[in-house]
Amino acid sequence: MSDPTVIQPGHYGHYPAIMTQAALDTMTRQAREDPDGFWLQQAGRVQWHERPTRGFEGSFEGNVSIAWFADGLLNVSASCLDRHLADRAGQVALIAHREGHGEAERLTYAMLHERVCRLANALTALGVKKGQRVAINLPMISEAVVAMLACARIGAVHVVLFGGFSADGIAERLVDSGAVAVITASVAWRGTKRVPFKETMDTALSRAGAASAVRAVLVVRTADDAVPMLPGRDRDYHDFVDRCDADFAPVIMKAEDPLFMLYTSGSTGKPKAVVHACGGYIVWAAYTMDMVYTHRPGDVLWCTADVAWITGHSSVVYGPLANGGTTMISDSLPAYPHPGRWWDLVDEYRVTMLFSAPTAVRAMMADGDDVVNRHDLGSLRLLGIAGEPISPDAWLWYHDVVGRKRCPVADTWWQTETGGIVLGPVPGVQPLKPGSATRPLPGIEMAIADAQGRILHGAAEGSLCIARSWPGQARTIWGDHARFCQTYFSKVPGFYFTGDGARRDSDGYYWITGRMDDVINIAGHRLGTAEVEDVLGDDHRILESAAVGVPHPVKGEGLVVFIMPRGDNAAGLTGEGVARLISQRLGRYAAPEAVYIVPDLPRTRSGKIVRRLLRKIASGETGNLGDLSALTDTAVVGMICNRVWGEMAFAGDEPARVCA
Repeated sequence: MSDPTVIQPGHYGHYPAIMTQAALDTMTRQAREDPDGFWLQQAGRVQWHERPTRGFEGSFEGNVSIAWFADGLLNVSASCLDRHLADRAGQVALIAHREGHGEAERLTYAMLHERVCRLANALTALGVKKGQRVAINLPMISEAVVAMLACARIGAVHVVLFGGFSADGIAERLVDSGAVAVITASVAWRGTKRVPFKETMDTALSRAGAASAVRAVLVVRTADDAVPMLPGRDRDYHDFVDRCDADFAPVIMKAEDPLFMLYTSGSTGKPKAVVHACGGYIVWAAYTMDMVYTHRPGDVLWCTADVAWITGHSSVVYGPLANGGTTMISDSLPAYPHPGRWWDLVDEYRVTMLFSAPTAVRAMMADGDDVVNRHDLGSLRLLGIAGEPISPDAWLWYHDVVGRKRCPVADTWWQTETGGIVLGPVPGVQPLKPGSATRPLPGIEMAIADAQGRILHGAAEGSLCIARSWPGQARTIWGDHARFCQTYFSKVPGFYFTGDGARRDSDGYYWITGRMDDVINIAGHRLGTAEVEDVLGDDHRILESAAVGVPHPVKGEGLVVFIMPRGDNAAGLTGEGVARLISQRLGRYAAPEAVYIVPDLPRTRSGKIVRRLLRKIASGETGNLGDLSALTDTAVVGMICNRVWGEMAFAGDEPARVCA
């Protein structure tokens, strides 16, 4: 598959690049030749109580150990707030927009500092101590940002839980984390859908029973409805917090003390929470924010991710605030109450940097160019994407239509486990290839391994690995370090295995081909599902697609494709036509066993399509679909099952597989 047109940095002649290509090459060389010296220099990006003198300590082998800046002392909240009070006290730190609630809140650094201190005092009054866990289960409101920073200020470990989790999903995570307090809301709205936060939390705590350590619940009243409160346990957030003192001396933490734990999605088994440490994480968040987001005074960054995901942690809260920026949050949907709602907000709040997920980009593509063109969008200077691979077609639409061909697109790849961006461009410096996550940032040594774990050089395709530790790397899985070692360090000994496959071209650019468990072996031919989806992304009748592998009695595995059509533009879209397109572009071996045209695809709120569910449905394994609590809409699963069961999709001479 040939690479799309390369866009040279000179195309963005107006873009304020932070360095030259020669300077970037020098950084990369310094980081490779003297990693400890390089990272100790980068540690100066944040405020330390005692600046570290030690870089990395540990090993990727055996009982894996990872430590950064171990002799350093700091408080992450102070690095995000206190250090800016001298010269940015009156600058807006947080814009918090709620759909249907009028003008957004605008909190300056001084105001945000005061709110964080009040909550820090409130949590301390409730008996929360350094090292204890606090669960945060809030919609995208200002209190979510305040809660994270307040936990950091007192040395508590925050555990942010997605608002779409089921009561069982929350209960399991409360017990596993050992959280002693909860901060939640009464209710929230996602478009016309009511999300009953407090009701779900009450059910979760009831089901957790004596296994839960939660002894206090703070409830943010987000509506005028009556909220059931359990005496002795539940407190109204503002009635309790607003009476607390507006100053709180930050608790000094060791660099390796945990800052937060965050649960990652998994196809099976117990949910796993990866643990991030104070010092390394905040240095990494500040570094990646500066390198890729290239923050400038006056910038307004709107990263549309929920704070329950790592993108929200690093690109909404810690990265922007560590660098003294203005960050924006909103609970709005791209097309509610009307298509183009996000473009309204970009213009209203003069957003300069917009970062979102490929799923959102594709959804806004479906609304049509006219919706975008009715807006000014002149404030935008940088567009970003993360979450999963984006097709060149969607990349170019984002660049050409939204960015008017004048805004670089920062296509980034990272994970909960990496803490921040690992692959991504330095905008205005490096050439951009639509669909590629570009190259590793300085200090990251990527590698590609073959099926036997041998490292490949030059242009290659295989398992995406990282050869050396970086400050933002997760330290362990909470309560299960053996699982951490097995999951990430056993496939390619001495290397961190990301779980993703990738292709590296002759220029050293990386193209993510999907999760390695999404690589299909068809009669000895290895096919990345992302390759199939890239091909289908070129058909403008297809809004979105998901390719999965299923067991096949002869080939070992077969390909099944789910297609989401693009509204009225889908005339003539058939399973036969889709199969023909895949065969023509990738080879006859890639011809799908079945193609299903479906109204929607199951996805998490961060925008990721949950392919494991599609794989199980396509394989007929519907007896145990696993935890569905992270889905935005569980009804989609039923619709797809009905479609697979009730339709004869294209399947050669045989009927399509059914969902039993």
